[in-house]
Amino acid sequence: MEELLNELITLMRRIVFPEYLGQDDRALDLVRVRSLVRKIAGDKKADAFIERIPEVSRLLHTDVEAIADNDPAVVDRTEIVLCYPGIKVMLHYRVAHELLLLEIPVAPRLLTEMAHSATGIDIHPGAQIGEYFAIDHGTGIVVGATTVIGDHVMLYQGVTLGAKNFKYDPDGRPLDEPRHPILEDNVTVYANTTILGRVTIGHDTVVGGNVWLTHSVPPRSRILQTRAVEQPLFTDGAGI
Repeated sequence: MEELLNELITLMRRIVFPEYLGQDDRALDLVRVRSLVRKIAGDKKADAFIERIPEVSRLLHTDVEAIADNDPAVVDRTEIVLCYPGIKVMLHYRVAHELLLLEIPVAPRLLTEMAHSATGIDIHPGAQIGEYFAIDHGTGIVVGATTVIGDHVMLYQGVTLGAKNFKYDPDGRPLDEPRHPILEDNVTVYANTTILGRVTIGHDTVVGGNVWLTHSVPPRSRILQTRAVEQPLFTDGAGI
């Protein structure tokens, strides 16, 4: 299946970004995409996926714009599409998310794990991510399965949006309930911050780097780590 999914992503990349990659024959590419999805899930779901491609394309173009708007190092948008790991992982994620919504097993998770291996960015296909989503650098980002991310959100490297704990059924199996954070619109989370649990980060909030956050915060918050504690110099081999 991995070979099939690699071909699917290659075709989707050409379909979504023809202005940057060139396009031999979009109609033929769509036919090939439908054939690949049909092999995974059958005719009806293949047709449903084809109908979602314009929206997938629109969302990915907003992701490109978000990176361009937030990174002064960008030379042009072609550089973003060809080089930036954030767009690579979002192409995989947005395709995988649509397959998951169609209740296609295994393939969505395999797609995002392929991107995880290539970029170091781990986004579960079940996460809900809005438009104009930007990732800067990205290595080490983890986005859990029930995470909800609004529009115009930016994450830096090493951010974890994870679960704090689990609930269990009577047989001791963990329940698949909402357990990951909600980030409202216009939230920025800086490097190496961890946000755990079903907490809500209000819109227009900035969370600084190296923060450990397990509670909700209201809109327009500024969350910073506490200052480092300065200790006198150690003497006589004394430890901390």
